Amino acid sequence: MGRFWSLLFLLVPVLGVAVFVFAVVPGGVFDNHWLPEDISQHGKVIDDLFMFILYLTGAIFIGTGAALFWFCWKYDAEKNPEPVKYSHGSHTLEIIWSILPAATLLFISISQMDAWAENKMAYPTKANGEKKPALALVTGRQFGWRIQYAGPDEVIGTEDDLHVVNELHIPVNEEIVLRIQTEDVLHSFFLPNVRIKQDVVPGMQQHLWFQTKKTGTYDIVCAELCGWGHYKMRGRLIVESEDDFKAWYASAVQEQNRTSLNADSDD
Repeated sequence: MGRFWSLLFLLVPVLGVAVFVFAVVPGGVFDNHWLPEDISQHGKVIDDLFMFILYLTGAIFIGTGAALFWFCWKYDAEKNPEPVKYSHGSHTLEIIWSILPAATLLFISISQMDAWAENKMAYPTKANGEKKPALALVTGRQFGWRIQYAGPDEVIGTEDDLHVVNELHIPVNEEIVLRIQTEDVLHSFFLPNVRIKQDVVPGMQQHLWFQTKKTGTYDIVCAELCGWGHYKMRGRLIVESEDDFKAWYASAVQEQNRTSLNADSDD
């Protein structure tokens, strides 16, 4: 019976590797359950970092699982009647298994510095060197996304702003800057296809930026459990050509003005 448990432990790394293989093979059992399509200019850096960490931890996972199986199999109590022998350990081994993880973490920290700097520190600028203004203010609230576009004055919070709900329209092949905030609790603004995720903290306004390379409609989700209606907090990222974006923007402004005029006339 003891060796049955050894084989059971062996199934853990075996099944883990099998699930990974099925997930990455096109048309497999878990097709479309891997990373979503990357439509961003910077996404490859993020994906490469993710895959490096996955392969590294995967190798450690397989090695640990294999070692656990071997020791359970070799030293099964039913096959080894000798009493257990205790050891005070080895200072050399303790130093080795302390240095190796530390060196690995240090390597990961250094290798991701470019990705971090590009996505979190290198704020986009105009040709004249001035900071690029935010295209829109995205406000998370239970349970939706309120999006406020800057008007022709490129300033958010003035009378010419455009207000929409759960739909973020952006032009393709253009560096986009967004300002994000929350109206109530902690949320996490997540654009899976753009490889952008940023916690939205009460009392803070933050900026994020990205550039897309493909048109289409994609998901906006909240990646932080924010209450009973968390599952409903989903929006749409609509990436379109510059002409289509301008046409949509003009139509949305016209509709907003018409609605405002109707509301004023009713009063």
